[in-house]
Amino acid sequence: MKRIFVTGALGQIGSELVVKLKELYGSRNVIASDVKDIGKDNYEGVLFEPLDVTDGERFFKIVKRHKIDTIMHLGALLSAVAEQYPQKAWDVNMMGLYNALEVSRELECALFTPSSIAAFGPTTPKDNTPQDTIQRVDTMYGITKVSGELLCDYYFKKFGVDTRGIRLPGIISYKTLPGGGTTDYAVEIFYEALRSKEYTSFIAEGTKMDMMCMEDAVNAIIKLMEADPSKLIHRNAFNATAMSLAPEDIASEIKKHIPEFKLYYDVDPIRQAIAESWPNSIDDTAAREEWGFSAKHDLASMTELMLEKLSIKLNIEYNPPAA
Repeated sequence: MKRIFVTGALGQIGSELVVKLKELYGSRNVIASDVKDIGKDNYEGVLFEPLDVTDGERFFKIVKRHKIDTIMHLGALLSAVAEQYPQKAWDVNMMGLYNALEVSRELECALFTPSSIAAFGPTTPKDNTPQDTIQRVDTMYGITKVSGELLCDYYFKKFGVDTRGIRLPGIISYKTLPGGGTTDYAVEIFYEALRSKEYTSFIAEGTKMDMMCMEDAVNAIIKLMEADPSKLIHRNAFNATAMSLAPEDIASEIKKHIPEFKLYYDVDPIRQAIAESWPNSIDDTAAREEWGFSAKHDLASMTELMLEKLSIKLNIEYNPPAA
């Protein structure tokens, strides 16, 4: 990677990926974009270009003008929002990806686009979900992710486009709030633990889902894009995870730092149904073997990091327990 273009750069992952890419490749070699026009050319110290990813002509012009060789395509509607606006989700997620693939084909760019644990459905094996398994999804977000995996496979096999992707789990970050995903509670719970010492979860007790700290997700994306392409077999759909968690698991760890914290439940039937269609845990052996994936953070270290960083961000006094 020499010149990198990031779509969806204002989102939860994009905002931190841009910073890491700038650190590794230099501010002059990273171009950020988002559908939101933030009204300035500079974002996180890199050039910013407003872009609606469904606008293929502008997409092409930006990539060509900046002599991009790698596209990180993150622009999409997430799971809960996609269920509210399924037609829009199809347009943004699939037309956006199609445009990214076409630009990559015409301008010979490598392309990263994230898949998700949402690519698995209710008939997928729930525990230690295999890399290769049934994917009969029943949500619009999941449909776009499975379709995206197949479309990227097609562009690699048909046109030789260097497409790569990861089935990302829920991402937990202290810098940017998530934007309408089913795993959002796993970020919100830390905010409310510090603000009010209590949290009401929209996901039911006992509902396990895979999670990953943002630092691990960003490092995984970059590591995959730097990997030897000859070693990649499952190039557009690698399972990757760090931990499998239910709401009470996070609450229990928070209580080690904030003993008075209380967890309540008010289940959102839409997001709960989505969560129940996803695996409890996934097998990421292929990612570990094919490109050396590994996660640094477990639940304990992630909780410590989130509470420490959020207390500073929110200007809330927090006295972590003595080691």
